[in-house]
Amino acid sequence: MTTQQDWIERARKVLPGGGFGNFDPGVIISHGEGSRVWDEDGNEYIDYLIGSGPMLLGHGHPEVIEAVKEQLGSGMTFFANNARGVELAEEIVSAMACAEQVRYVSSGGEADMYAMRLARAATGRDKIMKFEGGYHGMSAEAQMSLAPSKLVNFPNAVPDSAGIPQSVRDEMLIAPFNDIEFARSLISEHAKEIACIIVEPLQRIIPPAPGFLEAIREECTKHGIILVFDEIVTGFRFAYGGAQELYGVVPDVCTLGKIIGGGFALAAIAGRADIMDHFDKAKVGEDGFLMQLGTLSGNPVAAVAGLKTMEILRRPGAFEKIRANGKAIQEALEEHLTAVGIDHQIVGDPTLFDVVFTSNPVRNYRDVLAADTKQNAKFNAALREKGIFKSPGKTYPSLALTDEDLAQTVDAIEYASTALVS
Repeated sequence: MTTQQDWIERARKVLPGGGFGNFDPGVIISHGEGSRVWDEDGNEYIDYLIGSGPMLLGHGHPEVIEAVKEQLGSGMTFFANNARGVELAEEIVSAMACAEQVRYVSSGGEADMYAMRLARAATGRDKIMKFEGGYHGMSAEAQMSLAPSKLVNFPNAVPDSAGIPQSVRDEMLIAPFNDIEFARSLISEHAKEIACIIVEPLQRIIPPAPGFLEAIREECTKHGIILVFDEIVTGFRFAYGGAQELYGVVPDVCTLGKIIGGGFALAAIAGRADIMDHFDKAKVGEDGFLMQLGTLSGNPVAAVAGLKTMEILRRPGAFEKIRANGKAIQEALEEHLTAVGIDHQIVGDPTLFDVVFTSNPVRNYRDVLAADTKQNAKFNAALREKGIFKSPGKTYPSLALTDEDLAQTVDAIEYASTALVS
């Protein structure tokens, strides 16, 4: 019998760092079903990682599986338009307030990269403004001031990766999330140079301060800057119409991923038609044309999985249940951590959140960086002992959670809270 440790040793020989670069390489997942996953040793966990977000319905939802099986018999990919991809684009346009047209890619990082390039093509400007701690994929621009350990003065950018030239840094402007006055000042100073402002409406787990997104929207409109909402995570999770529906602020362009592929590789850029026209050479000419293609972009298997997932999310009570599941976990965290006297903040939205071990309000990346990371690691390790599978900094509730799952989760939270003071 091949054990988990056997797989770990095999992975170390063929994978840099022994993993895919995504998650703890000390865990090898065997399979998932509903709200749970199992590792290669047969250990069972309630899954709050859910593939880093896409499995909002849980693993192996029978209706999604059936839709995928039906499509597999008709073909897996064509590198050509297909009806299922058209249907999915129609549904995205119907759901997202900013969306008039859609262009597919295969990953959220690609979507964000092309959104920034699209803004440059549409405006003729070069600079990109983002917020410290904001995650927008793996492009050179996105890897600026994502998780800097060295804190520098704004708006200077700090690369998070080797291999990024100085010229990229020079085109990036970095601002603190939730600081309206700083953002206004920076925009005013560089207004004629900024192609777009890209922002996660909920930055990792940090909610926008009242008026923050509205102020950014106002400044972008005033100065002809394209506002890009990175809704890779929040799209079809916060509400059917994403964060732009929940917060009532409409960007010019949004990026989508995770849920729209139903667990398969699919992402998209969606936005105003006059901006999206830059993907169409016939409309904008050679100089304004943004070339984009991808072997698997809009493939029908991912499209049908996304369509079925979105159909299920439209059913009455779906979002209410997801939010109720999240609130139950948030309440348990608050109750048990308070009971043992541990300083903490529950940060985020009921559909995506985590606990941050600090006594101070959490409004931006530096507040998270200043929190107690040792407490966080100890807490998460104790949760893992009790069968809770989650990322170090996020909790993703799903629609698949049962009352039994929630009861086990509450017990695990009580155990982990006590472990912090024992």
